[in-house]
Parts: sequence; C-alpha cells; structure tokens
Amino acid sequence: MQPLTPSRETEKGATMSTRTVLHDADMSRALTRIAHEILESNKGPDSLVILGIPTRGVTLARRIAGLVSRFGGAEVPAGSLDVTMYRDDLHRNPTRSPRPTEIPAGGIDGRTVVLVDDVLFSGRSIRAALDALQDIGRPAAVRLAILVDRGHRELPIRPDFVGKNLPSARDERVNVRVLEVDGVDEVAIGS
Repeated sequence: MQPLTPSRETEKGATMSTRTVLHDADMSRALTRIAHEILESNKGPDSLVILGIPTRGVTLARRIAGLVSRFGGAEVPAGSLDVTMYRDDLHRNPTRSPRPTEIPAGGIDGRTVVLVDDVLFSGRSIRAALDALQDIGRPAAVRLAILVDRGHRELPIRPDFVGKNLPSARDERVNVRVLEVDGVDEVAIGS
C-alpha cells in the first residue's frame, strides 16, 4: 500500500489526504502496454490516428503515438479533440475555455481513431468526444484508451485500452499529473 502524502488544505479549509497510486515508472509501463495493445488490436500502425482530449489526454496521446510509431515502425499521427461545446454540463460550468482541436493532415475519414483521456469516470466526456468526431469526419472505427478507469459510469461506455483500473468512491478525486504540464508524472487519489 502506498503511503499517504501529508494532508493539505483545500479551498474550503478542509484537509485532504492523497496517496500516489502510479509513479513515473508505473505510468511509463502503462503507456507502453497501451501502445502495444493498440498495435496488436489494429494489426500494425496503418490507418491509425490518435487524438487526445484536453488537457492531459493530449499529452498522453502524443506519448502513445510516439510509442506506437516506434514499436510499429511507421509514423502515427496525433492530435487533439476539444469536446467543450459538446458537453452536456455547460449550464453548470459555463466558464470552460475551449481548447484547439488539431486533426492531423489526412483527417479521420476511413481511419481508426484512438481517443485518449487521462481518467474515465461517468463517460460523459467520451460521449461528447464521439459527438465532436461526427462533426469532423467518419472514421472506420473508434477505440478508447484511458490511463485510469475509476468506474462510476453513467453511460454505456467501456474503454478498449486501460492503464490502470482504480476502484474509487464517488467523492474521491483522481489527479493525473504529467511532466509536460505539471513537472511530474504521477496519479494520485484523495478524498
């Protein structure tokens, strides 16, 4: 069992304890495994496009695309897919800032698109991503790669590739930090 990190104060003044469940080496192994599983499932790198869901999903998608390219021997394009305007909770959080959608040259028509996100919880972000994809093109297939699947689905969405299944309570928070954004690679869970 991982030790708890020191308690820290939240914005409301309550204390919060967290424990790290994936360290940098664990994340690296999980992403490597996901890359191999994508290659095996697709029978190679041909016709793959890997799209990350902002924010940390984009970083993870680029890492996975790099690994798939290296292991598969051919360049696999990566991009990002903003789902902000497709979300069904904008009325509760109207201040979300849209991020850029970057679709690689050649588009997604007739290709296998692998959506990448950091944490799968209710499934609503993925539903929004599927809606956003419809407006961009018609892929041959869509697959889902998730670093952490924490359960509590509200929609019938299941990932194809999972780095770690992490059972959690609904009120717990799972925080993914990546080196490129946060200066460290880790996954922590806290209440």
